[in-house]
Amino acid sequence: MDKPFPTQEIGSLAKPAWRVKGYRGESLSEEEIAETVKWGRKFGIENLEELVKILTAKERTPADKKALLQWSAKFAIRFFEAAGLDVVFDGEQWRSEMYEHVIRNVEGFEFLGYVKSFDYRYFNKAACVNRPRYTKSFYVEEFTFTRENAKKMVKVPFTGPYTLVDWTFNEYYERKAGGKIKDFKKRKTAARRDFLCDLIKEVVRPEISRLTEAGAKWIQIDEPAATTNPSAEEMELFVEAFNETVRGFNCTFSLHNCYSNYRILAKYASQLRNCSQLALEFANRDSRQAGIDERVGYKELKFFEDYGFHGKYGLGVVDVHTDFIEPPELIRDRIIHALSIVKDSSRIYVSTDCGLRTRTWETSFAKLKNMVFGAELARKDLS
Repeated sequence: MDKPFPTQEIGSLAKPAWRVKGYRGESLSEEEIAETVKWGRKFGIENLEELVKILTAKERTPADKKALLQWSAKFAIRFFEAAGLDVVFDGEQWRSEMYEHVIRNVEGFEFLGYVKSFDYRYFNKAACVNRPRYTKSFYVEEFTFTRENAKKMVKVPFTGPYTLVDWTFNEYYERKAGGKIKDFKKRKTAARRDFLCDLIKEVVRPEISRLTEAGAKWIQIDEPAATTNPSAEEMELFVEAFNETVRGFNCTFSLHNCYSNYRILAKYASQLRNCSQLALEFANRDSRQAGIDERVGYKELKFFEDYGFHGKYGLGVVDVHTDFIEPPELIRDRIIHALSIVKDSSRIYVSTDCGLRTRTWETSFAKLKNMVFGAELARKDLS
């Protein structure tokens, strides 16, 4: 980027009611249709009458449902660009959820039911019942559509293999290891490693290869489970998994991790190879008081510096779990405070803590607009 403090989104955006109900084949009210048109006009979406025609149809064909995915993605792209972001994607509008979307498109898994992830959100947990097998791409079509419709730089969120393994029951590999290793702990460890290695080799790297062939220049590896198991053995396995995932590709990679133990992660961040940026959550930990001194939410940023991480930061300055609209001045203060630790403005990208899928579009748009304005105020402080 040719300016300090470029702004970026992290991943998900709430799916609008017309996308959810329309895809399910449900009817929409006149008010919901009007709301759809309002947002479309706000973002300058062309040919809205075609979308309205689909939404008001008595029945929707598979082609209609595919079109709704594309319309929803186009709305989200324009949403982020209208807010003024420098780096965008489509709010993951094609995806059911970050975990389920991948697992549903890979062979070797069976879904068992929903478990709580955070807030009132749940994900459909699966068991690995056979060796994972890559049968079709799960991100490439979404990326291609985004690239063709976006005017800004595109970053692809990609659910990381460590998190996929950590959130999945490991039936196949534990059963396989059971006949060879009698010690329970050693058997679990060996089965976990085998599962992770196979998933990277058979699924993750083939998909990254397809993405880079399609023109992807920046892939964000999402690993919310990175410090769930904070032992040295597990953290070394996480680092090994990341490094093997990104090895040899002509592409920029970054890591997104939130709501984790950053004291632990900081010890290992410098060992991540080809990791251009760490996108981290800080606003959730911070106070709402103005000022650039003693920002309690950002004290752990220093750990990454002290342990020798020299890449960029995706600095979380917006809390995605509250409807509080951060004033631009507060966002500026958070950025300038972080700069006092990092010392180099070119190493700071300005981000939300995580995806905005739990917030309404009105709240999300207001937060992002203020985030962009706050970054601009911080740039003025440099001059």
